[in-house]
Amino acid sequence: MSLDWVPRDHELRDHKLFGDQYWGSDDDAPCVVYTKKPLTNPKSGEEVPGLYVAEIRLNNPRQYNSYTTEMVKGVIAGFGAASGDRSVVAAVFTATGFDAFCTGGNTKEYSEYYSRRPNEYGEYMDLFNGMVDAILMCKKPTLCRVNGMRVAGGQEIGMACDLAFASDLAIFGQAGARHGSAPDGGSTDFLPWMLNMEDAMWNCVSCEMWSAYKMKAKNLISKVVPVIKDGDKWVRNPMIITDKWIEDGEVVYGEYLKDRDAIKAARAQIKEANKSFELLDKEVGKVVWTFANLFPGCVMKSIDGIRAKKKFFWDQAKLPNRHWLMANMNYEAYLGFGAFNTKKITGTDTIDFIKMRQLIAEGAEANDAMFEAVLGKPK
Repeated sequence: MSLDWVPRDHELRDHKLFGDQYWGSDDDAPCVVYTKKPLTNPKSGEEVPGLYVAEIRLNNPRQYNSYTTEMVKGVIAGFGAASGDRSVVAAVFTATGFDAFCTGGNTKEYSEYYSRRPNEYGEYMDLFNGMVDAILMCKKPTLCRVNGMRVAGGQEIGMACDLAFASDLAIFGQAGARHGSAPDGGSTDFLPWMLNMEDAMWNCVSCEMWSAYKMKAKNLISKVVPVIKDGDKWVRNPMIITDKWIEDGEVVYGEYLKDRDAIKAARAQIKEANKSFELLDKEVGKVVWTFANLFPGCVMKSIDGIRAKKKFFWDQAKLPNRHWLMANMNYEAYLGFGAFNTKKITGTDTIDFIKMRQLIAEGAEANDAMFEAVLGKPK
């Protein structure tokens, strides 16, 4: 029996919550750039009509793609748009340039506006939490294309994504306890889920930077590829010893060079080298194509089933963390972000930690006199 007689409204509804007012272009930095790129068959190179990959790109390369308040809104809008677009197969989160995916929140904004304005920072953290939620709630697979260093809040929003593929020039780590905060924007939630407990503890607290190869060996990211190209030859990151070797009785993978002259030479090589994201884009493209050739509903149910474990820990702590981070803007964050923001004046990006501990041991008040005693002095 035909049901043609049943009235049906065929006009498609727009379910997007945000418009394009939160996005910019390369000329508008700092901003977020939202682009829909045609889905491409990686074997034939042919574009598929009517299907796209959404790219949400952080565009603040002069400040290592740190996100400003307005950029946070742009990321939320980007993942919201990708989620609600029927023609989008997957969402790729990346950034401009070869140096950085993201180094977290904009330190200049933190230091010069949010420090000692705890209520304002609480409002900002509501936006930040909304950004992580937008990634975790996106109804499309989310891929982090790590084009450069992924540090601090950048590490956290990157870990919110489903999969990560990295340039081998990328470095990974936290900056929290070194610069006046705790990595409570996701790292304290995600790292114990993604690494073993002691690796999570050390990576989270020590602020030690790990290479992309080490992160791959620890199973935090899916793939690492070189981006330096010498003619037709791909050259791995010269800063990294990629083979395993024995050091103090341990097998070490993907550690950085330690000899100063070797480090200096490697940095010079990287600076002058020709670079290409050809291999990185191929890896991202292959995974997107895999998703495209699966039942979309089954894909998202499977992904949400995995995400639910990450979301469980994130949802337990995001509001208490918001309140602590807000209050901390009057104390250690004020010192940490202020020291980093004035490093060109003082020559140091941290406070005098030993002096601070000595003053705490003496019962000193956390007042302007204490702050002045531990902050760097102008050169």
